Amino acid sequence: MKPSRPRPSAPGKPAPSAGLARRRILVVDDHPFMRAGLAQLIDRQPDVVVCGEAGNPAESLQRLAQGGVDLVLTDLTMPGRSGLDFIRDLQALHPALPILVVSMHDELIYAERALRAGARGYIMKEAGGENLLTAIRQVLAGQVYVSPRMSALLLDSLAGRRTRDSDSPFGRLTDREFEVFQLIGQGRSTREIAAQLGLSTKTVDVHRGNLKAKLGLGDMTALVRHAVRWVESQGSTSSA
Repeated sequence: MKPSRPRPSAPGKPAPSAGLARRRILVVDDHPFMRAGLAQLIDRQPDVVVCGEAGNPAESLQRLAQGGVDLVLTDLTMPGRSGLDFIRDLQALHPALPILVVSMHDELIYAERALRAGARGYIMKEAGGENLLTAIRQVLAGQVYVSPRMSALLLDSLAGRRTRDSDSPFGRLTDREFEVFQLIGQGRSTREIAAQLGLSTKTVDVHRGNLKAKLGLGDMTALVRHAVRWVESQGSTSSA
């Protein structure tokens, strides 16, 4: 895969306001068409510009080492690294750099986890271009962006009117358990899961046991079947 490279300025884009530098965005997504679409939308704006693209976490870290990035716009589903772990890596290496997640995955399941990992916003891809631009500008302004629906749920949680356990069985899972569950659903073996997440096979087995108990499943076969069905319902077979 080719390394990330700065994007040239697109012809015909509006000139930035006098004295106002355009904020620079790194787009991280493993689908070239999605990156191209996001870049086209962003590059038409007078206040923001795509300064680079990356197809996976490793490429993005290489690009970030060059500097000159004001915001990372990233998917959660990418090869080579858990999306949540990628956010944690970015926070550890570039703590002042804001991260906005743009994902196909249901915000009710993923948004709170992404924010806890260090993201400053979460927006679903189906939200549309205008909402995405609003989210980008809000995060660049130092605020947190989530949808109105998700904002209401988070406020209810802080006010004690809602617990994570009340939302769905997945709310009872830790982030690591949730990642193991996804990988089980993708057909990964214990050894493969351990290698991808940097865990021992014994630790993965412990997570499997916790998943079985928390999801109320009778045995490991039922866990695998449930995980596969869930991954299929998400329309994705790669790690989020």
